[in-house]
Amino acid sequence: MRLRNKAMTSMMLGAGVYLLDALRDRLADGMDDVHSRASEGYDRARDFYDETADRARDTYGTASRRARRAAAALRGDDSDFIVNTGALLLGVGVGVGVGILLAPASGRETRSNIAGKVQDLGDKVRSKSREVQAATGTYGE
Repeated sequence: MRLRNKAMTSMMLGAGVYLLDALRDRLADGMDDVHSRASEGYDRARDFYDETADRARDTYGTASRRARRAAAALRGDDSDFIVNTGALLLGVGVGVGVGILLAPASGRETRSNIAGKVQDLGDKVRSKSREVQAATGTYGE
């Protein structure tokens, strides 16, 4: 009986070692899988963080530019002269076009009126320019 118990114990130990060995291999594979998934999760979290940080920087930059422009406009230091001038000229062009289309006078009279108004506008701009030059001391240079 002792021999039988020894054989049974040996067989059970062998089966246990076999099962533990298989379990160890599966556990190692599972740990590798957990590690790779954790690494992927970390990479995804890092990408999300980087994208969020980039969006925050862009939003801050946009808000900062807008605040600077608003402050400059309030101080009267608005330096968008070309943009404002372009918008003014576009508005004048559209206004002239609509005026010509809807004018109650004949074409000759309308052209004469427009030429007179353009000449008046030119005179006003020249006089303002002289005033500014006189005020800044750049007249005649």
